[in-house]
Amino acid sequence: MAVLTGLCLIVAVAACERGEPSSAPPAAPSPSVERPAPGDHRLTLKHNGLDRTYLLHAPPGYDPSRSPALVIAMHFYPGTGSAMRELTSLDAKADKDNVLVAYPDGNAGGFNALICCGKADDVGFLNALTDHLVQTWRVDPTRVFLTGISNGADMSFRAAVESTGRFAAIGVVSGGYSGPLTTPENYVPKSPVSVITFIGSQDRNDSVFEAGMRTWQQRLRCKPSPKASGVPGVTRTMARCADGSDVSIYTIASMGHSWPGATTGQLAAPTAGLSATDLMWEFFAAHPRKATT
Repeated sequence: MAVLTGLCLIVAVAACERGEPSSAPPAAPSPSVERPAPGDHRLTLKHNGLDRTYLLHAPPGYDPSRSPALVIAMHFYPGTGSAMRELTSLDAKADKDNVLVAYPDGNAGGFNALICCGKADDVGFLNALTDHLVQTWRVDPTRVFLTGISNGADMSFRAAVESTGRFAAIGVVSGGYSGPLTTPENYVPKSPVSVITFIGSQDRNDSVFEAGMRTWQQRLRCKPSPKASGVPGVTRTMARCADGSDVSIYTIASMGHSWPGATTGQLAAPTAGLSATDLMWEFFAAHPRKATT
């Protein structure tokens, strides 16, 4: 499977978001007839006149009558759903728990998140993709989760704020709540969305990510408290917010702009001491969507 790596750091001229250079993305996967069934599916969803492509992994035990949960995993810029799939190893977790995993391809290699990339209506696309998978694949609408790294992580924050009542929790890796869109005090979710995030202290955007989490918690009136991580060089903070959502922050002293615990891909951090995939999977399982208070 081809792996695309690279991130972007916002620059007015270069369409780059947070990070490293990358090779050009390959051609988008060809569409196929959609028949809900176990296995790997390359699919297309038309949205706003664009054919938006995505990979969908359904576990061997996929059973629509059991209303599976859904995780939507978003890649870095420039990248592809295939690269995100290889980096995260989410399929292996899904196979054990009757969970669907969708890996959307950003338009032209990126998502229109908080500080870049492009002008596509990606919030609308994620809403449409969620609705489609709820209707066609019988996903449980109270157990839909977002995760992403870098540009995809920023996109998780944007969708959490702007898609009221769709997403139960987000898993943010090497990304942040920052940029002009986040300036207004009321730019927070209108219904509870829990957050688990992983920040590398060696990431050049570390201070931005940490400041963003402080702002998020202040606006939602969260009460943070340190918790033992059990891993040398890793700090953990937990918080319960006024709307009933939870925030869990892992700060990894030795890590840069990476996915902790990943063993393949340029953005892998196999020696981080913990697995973002494992920890966010547990967090998602414990955080179905809460009713608005």
